[in-house]
Amino acid sequence: MAARIIDGKALAADIREALVDRVKQLSVDGHRPGLAVILVGDDPASAVYVRNKGVACEQVGIQSSIDRMPADTSEDELLKRIGELNRDDNVHGILVQTPLPSHISSSRVLAAIAFEKDVDGLHATNAGLTLMGTPYFRSCTPYGVMKMLESIGTPIEGSQAVVLGRSNMVGKPMAMLLLAANATVTIAHSKTRALAAITRTADILIAAVGRRKLVTADMVKPGSVIIDVGTNRTAEGKLAGDVDFDNVRQVAGWISPVPGGVGPMTIAMLLTNTVEAAERRACQ
Repeated sequence: MAARIIDGKALAADIREALVDRVKQLSVDGHRPGLAVILVGDDPASAVYVRNKGVACEQVGIQSSIDRMPADTSEDELLKRIGELNRDDNVHGILVQTPLPSHISSSRVLAAIAFEKDVDGLHATNAGLTLMGTPYFRSCTPYGVMKMLESIGTPIEGSQAVVLGRSNMVGKPMAMLLLAANATVTIAHSKTRALAAITRTADILIAAVGRRKLVTADMVKPGSVIIDVGTNRTAEGKLAGDVDFDNVRQVAGWISPVPGGVGPMTIAMLLTNTVEAAERRACQ
């Protein structure tokens, strides 16, 4: 029997619908959530992502703004703008779209965002709190994956979880969230030996490498849960994941598609973090 599909698009729609009432209540009390997005340069893919986030904000009632800055914007100019947004009480979340031009330090930019407004969950303070098991903001993609696992009733506690990828944005925080949920976690990466032997132990396998069809059917434990975080482009320009979907689906118990899986959930959790930031401000 083919694996059941984890429909991230439908789950994200449910999450956005639940946010609408929270946003309405905040707005009535004079605390309408606000998300500020900064886009530096004219990368087409980044422009699409930013536009999608703006549309998602509008759908739930979050006030969004987009600062479009030219590619030759200096690092100091960008840091100055972030400082202004940090001091703006109408802005509850700040997101700087990546990738940034090569002359700008991503780490310096990330560190400049007030951690209370870091709705991406990537500031060192938020990463550290996640490591300690007391996250202030959870990184959006791993947060979305945890919601996907929750939605299908997957027993995380005591399970064997394998995370393919060790990025600061997905792999590392994903492992920490699974560990906090009492899974036994293995992180694998490009230098891992006997990768298939490790992935076949996984009750839950998270693929977040950025290499198309890395995970094949012979690498998967029968009946396991496969979450595909990969975003790759085919020769035809179509979006594809890290998992050989058609073949792995014949072995796994649950599987998320690309597109329509993790992507919509990442945006939904960005909105969730922004609303949570506004709620915290309202309680001060």
